[in-house]
Amino acid sequence: MSIEPRPAASILVVRDDTILMARRSAGHRFMPNTLVFPGGAVDAADHHARAGTPLSPRVHTRLARSAPHGLAHALAIAAARELEEEVGLSLGTPPALGNLEYLCRAITPPDRSIRFDARFFIVDAAQATGTPAASAELEDPAWYRVPEALKSAIPDATRAVLGQFQRWLTQHDRDGPVPVLQDRVWKYE
Repeated sequence: MSIEPRPAASILVVRDDTILMARRSAGHRFMPNTLVFPGGAVDAADHHARAGTPLSPRVHTRLARSAPHGLAHALAIAAARELEEEVGLSLGTPPALGNLEYLCRAITPPDRSIRFDARFFIVDAAQATGTPAASAELEDPAWYRVPEALKSAIPDATRAVLGQFQRWLTQHDRDGPVPVLQDRVWKYE
């Protein structure tokens, strides 16, 4: 029997030509000791949490293609909350969501015992306050150039998201279909 994937959000914080990544702690159940972006599951409170600014209509529309009513907001709130909890960077209190971009979606394969339906957001580091710091979940946060990150021990999904990020950097039309990694293959919605 396949486990239903939990809604989740991750965030790529971009500074010049680098991305903030950190190593999952060794004791973590999901992908221990791997280099990842800050992120995690949507909590029940995320659905009702206030935002300093809402998602842009364009980003909300792209998320709503696959997210049931209200989930788009909760995903963005979860990304901002996890960013602050895991590496100490804040998008404000309440978080400003208007500068988030929506990169892609990745669904953990059905043969895994822990599954997520994760949306990946992008935000410019200038929109965040604070200094990256380790937490109980993520250690050694640092700024990585994409080629450097690709040489590290990273999960296949993270590698695939970095590939989508490289393509996103060269795209001028960011309203098109959303890439979705499902059953280890990219599809579009």
